Amino acid sequence: MSSLLPALVFYAGAAIVALMRGRAQVAVALMVPLIGAANLLLNVEHGVFWQMGLFDYALTLMRVDNLSLLFGYLFHIAAFIGIVFSLHLRDTTQHVAALLYAGSALGAVFAGDLITLFVFWEILAFTSVFLILARRTRQAESAAMRYLIVQIGSGVLLLAGALVNLHETGSIAFDRLTLDGFGGWLIFIAFGIKCAFPLLHNWVTDAYPEATPTGGVFLSAFTTKVAVYALARAFPGTEILIYIGAAMTAFPIFYAVIENDLRRVLCYSMINQIGFMVIGIGLGTDLALNGAVSHAFNDVIFKGLLFMSMGAVLHVTGRINGSDLGGLYKTMPLTTILCVVGAASISAFPLFSGFVSKSMVMAAALEEGHGWVWLIMLFASAGVFHHAGIKIPFFAFFAHDSGIRAKEPPVNMLIAMGIAAAICVFNGVYPWALYSLLPWPVEYEPYTATHVITQTQLLFFSALAFVFLKLTGLYPPELPSVNIDAEWTYRRLFPRMVRRILGLAAPIDEAVRRAANSRIQRFLARLYRHHGPEGVLARTWATGSTALWVAVLLSVYLVVYYL
Repeated sequence: MSSLLPALVFYAGAAIVALMRGRAQVAVALMVPLIGAANLLLNVEHGVFWQMGLFDYALTLMRVDNLSLLFGYLFHIAAFIGIVFSLHLRDTTQHVAALLYAGSALGAVFAGDLITLFVFWEILAFTSVFLILARRTRQAESAAMRYLIVQIGSGVLLLAGALVNLHETGSIAFDRLTLDGFGGWLIFIAFGIKCAFPLLHNWVTDAYPEATPTGGVFLSAFTTKVAVYALARAFPGTEILIYIGAAMTAFPIFYAVIENDLRRVLCYSMINQIGFMVIGIGLGTDLALNGAVSHAFNDVIFKGLLFMSMGAVLHVTGRINGSDLGGLYKTMPLTTILCVVGAASISAFPLFSGFVSKSMVMAAALEEGHGWVWLIMLFASAGVFHHAGIKIPFFAFFAHDSGIRAKEPPVNMLIAMGIAAAICVFNGVYPWALYSLLPWPVEYEPYTATHVITQTQLLFFSALAFVFLKLTGLYPPELPSVNIDAEWTYRRLFPRMVRRILGLAAPIDEAVRRAANSRIQRFLARLYRHHGPEGVLARTWATGSTALWVAVLLSVYLVVYYL
């Protein structure tokens, strides 16, 4: 038990849940993260466990240190909250998929080598897709397939990078890597896909809004944070991450402001917040890395809270577009309050969790002389308050009265949101509990007069700008539309190019088909004349010869058809 693999607890729990029904099923599902957390707290020690040989190399299924433990604790908390939020479900597929998904995330963060990481990386992709398919709509099915292709592609790049890195360095260890070789770049891009780097991010905004109300909560917690962990483990101090992260903090703001689907707004907000983490990893100092991983911890909780509040709205109203909602505070006051707590946390209000982690990355940027990066993060912080801190609660619960009089969601949903809200407030009021878990030494005081005043001024003027834009009619209206950004290339441009190419190739295709058919007919005619009416194809053949001819004719047909 002292080295029980955390992923096995969830895998075993998923197997048991799959065999059960009713209240017993949800009870077992709820116990799984509690048992896993107890194992992690009481039985797991620092070190390397579960090693096994593969050819001449050692696979390490469990490597425990401060960094992996922090994410291990986080994923158990996220799994518990997500399961509480989904207790009302009687959907075995979602319960099993969620447990397997959380277990795979744990397997990835405790992996000590690149091959083990690859295995859990792919299981993470495969299990999570069922949380999108469970929505059972045509849009969800299409988004799920695109999502799966991207995620599997990331895994293929990771495996290729691991093999190339093995050839270059002779090692498969999942430790610090560089971009000096081709293998390092392949691994870096694989991590970047899952981390939603710019131009590689559309799987988030495409698939997550199509997930079930409960599935979206789980999806927001694991995949991208596993990628953040992988970057922090393998590429700390890699300068290019500073510039990638800066772009990630800024560009989603413009799309989030004009987006109508409120869960898609949260997806853009997620990319924005991951940008802060990526900048911290790129800076590579103790303060910056602590800020990155602590913000990842807080982001899972407050982003999960926002996804839960929007999931609750979708569950009780069947709607999620800002243009369709409004006035829900009258009949959903508890959900409204809990959503506001999440909005305050992501906006980094003093005494809320975002305030004590985001500022660590910004302070580190100034210390390292990246003033322009600090300015971009300042702009991004104001933008976050606009689209996540104000837009989400305003258009869902206030704004115009939509006439919807929905009741509060099931009690288990409110309890899950309450737990997340309590953690947001606790980490904001007493951040030193979180600081004590951070992997590197912490010497940072968030509640200084300068920091509090600066952040309060930023929030005040951001709110003033929002009010001004709304009163003057300059704020983009909530329109019933679908906005796409870089995904236009593969959802619009590439299909049009393929259709155009096929259209130009149609005459050639037709000519080749006619020529092939003519040759086949002449060949058969010669056989008929040579062998007579009881020809080569008409007389009785041995079974083996018949099978051979069938294979030949089928091959010719397929070649002619698909050319």
